[in-house]
Amino acid sequence: MEYLAHFGLFLAQTLTVVAAIAVILTLIVGLRQKNNTAKGQIQVTDLSEQYDDTAKMMQSILMNPSEQKIWEKKLKQEEKEKRKNEKNLAKEQKKLAKQNKKNDSSDLLERSEIALTQEHESTDKLENSTNEPQIEMSEDNTETNQEKSASHSQEKSCVFVLDFDGGMDAKEVKALREEITAVLSIASEKDQIVIRLTSPGGVVHGYGLAASQLARIKQANIPLIAIVDKVAASGGYMMACVADKIVAAPFAIIGSIGVVAQVPNFHRLLKKNEIDVELHTAGAFKRTLTLFGENTEEGREKFRQELNETHDLFKQFVAEQRPSLDIESVATGEHWYGSVAKEKGLVDEISTSDDYLKSLYKTNKVLNVKYVTKKSVTERVTKSASQSLINSFLTIWQNNQRPQI
Repeated sequence: MEYLAHFGLFLAQTLTVVAAIAVILTLIVGLRQKNNTAKGQIQVTDLSEQYDDTAKMMQSILMNPSEQKIWEKKLKQEEKEKRKNEKNLAKEQKKLAKQNKKNDSSDLLERSEIALTQEHESTDKLENSTNEPQIEMSEDNTETNQEKSASHSQEKSCVFVLDFDGGMDAKEVKALREEITAVLSIASEKDQIVIRLTSPGGVVHGYGLAASQLARIKQANIPLIAIVDKVAASGGYMMACVADKIVAAPFAIIGSIGVVAQVPNFHRLLKKNEIDVELHTAGAFKRTLTLFGENTEEGREKFRQELNETHDLFKQFVAEQRPSLDIESVATGEHWYGSVAKEKGLVDEISTSDDYLKSLYKTNKVLNVKYVTKKSVTERVTKSASQSLINSFLTIWQNNQRPQI
């Protein structure tokens, strides 16, 4: 027994030392990574190719070995033909660009020779001779532009898919702005941008900025489609209404065009325990409601006035984005499920993001664009632990608050 006691003590000491070393190393690595924080990067995933690969895999499962062998051979042949066509197209475009460059050089040389000849001619001849090369050049340019537009029309249009899963503070807008900037650098008016939006709303300034980021897409004259699978309420709907079209799942939560704020006050508790809190301000309404001081009716009234002003701005913004919407009937702070929201004009189409994107795969190149930042070890560990606690709390709260089906 004495031996086991000594062994247990030794084991406990060893584990303590190992744990202490692990904590120290984690802190050192975390500090280094914090000091050397690298900027995030844009990651692009070809969803069209992903969908094709999945469809091919499912098709192959239904075939017997002999059919699968023939089918795979056919696919390889089609892929070979596709690569060959792409190579030929690239070669033709390169040849066309080279020919255009050559034509530009010959036109420049011809104009130089004409200019030298014109020095010995009269003014009338000078005017006549200068008109001819200009006409020829405009014809050449017209042909070149037609060839360029023809080759451009052969390319598939792109659908850029962005994802926004917003929290109360709308910190996800940092990644959204980078994604939009990246997409706008290459997108044209024949493309479209789809945002898969999930947000219950949050702080006014955060979601105001997020909506402004989406407005950049409309200013660039690129079609914007917002798809809501779960929820776009309050600030989330502020973002969604910027889109040219809103698509929602049948039971997605939509609306909640209202403003809410609640502030606890501990003044009576502190007063009961003979604790004083002094608050000094310059300006009558620098602080309307406080946590620890005594709130006045004047301060409460001013606070309600600020809420109403914010609500008016919210309604005005939604009305500008969706002029056909009866804003007074829907700006009550209520939310509706997708099917009812469509009847009220809050959304345009009932569908899921999966079905909507599936309809685009064959005729468009669908690309998912994400801005990814590398997280440190400590950030990953703390986020995982905190997320587990939050999820547990939300599960308990939702089970008690929301209607069950």
